Amino acid sequence: MALMTMIARVADGLPLVGTMQEDEQTGKSVLEYQNQAKLLFRKLTPQSPRRCSIETGPYLFHYIIENDVCYLVLCDRQFSKKLAYSFLEEIAQEFDNNYGRRVNSVTRPYAFIEFDIYIQKARKGLTDRRRNINSINSQLQDVQRIMVQNIDDVLARGAVLSELDTKTQNLSMLSAKYKKDATYLNRKSMYVKAAAASIILLVFVFYFWVL
Repeated sequence: MALMTMIARVADGLPLVGTMQEDEQTGKSVLEYQNQAKLLFRKLTPQSPRRCSIETGPYLFHYIIENDVCYLVLCDRQFSKKLAYSFLEEIAQEFDNNYGRRVNSVTRPYAFIEFDIYIQKARKGLTDRRRNINSINSQLQDVQRIMVQNIDDVLARGAVLSELDTKTQNLSMLSAKYKKDATYLNRKSMYVKAAAASIILLVFVFYFWVL
């Protein structure tokens, strides 16, 4: 989640807007990271990277520089970088539209603190998008698990069906062979019976002829 959002002028590191949230997971304040952010702003120059992510303890600073203004957000490490930079781009556009022409003229810190109202609104939208993405990812994982389970079932059933098909084919072949053998034996039996009848007839004729 976005724990802290700050906006500063790159030329001298002057903070223009700042807002913080308590870490909901640990319940700890992120005040110490505000001091780190201020030190970071003072180190920025026109030659600094336009986009950068910096590790700090269990968190990450993400910042972008637009029109000599730095927009920075502090997030936990698991938070999507894509969402973080999308959030920064959103507030950068809105801030520039409303205060861009006045940035170089202010001299006191947090001169545009009222912009915090828009930041909180954007932050809520960011949280909602994250929840939606997590929900979609969870649904995709569930579907993936179902699909894997289904394909395993299908493959298992396929193996059983293949085995049954093989056994059926074997039985069919054995049945055909049995039918062929039975036909052959029947024919052979008929030949034997005919031959026996012929022999008896010849013996009978020979017997009467001799007499």
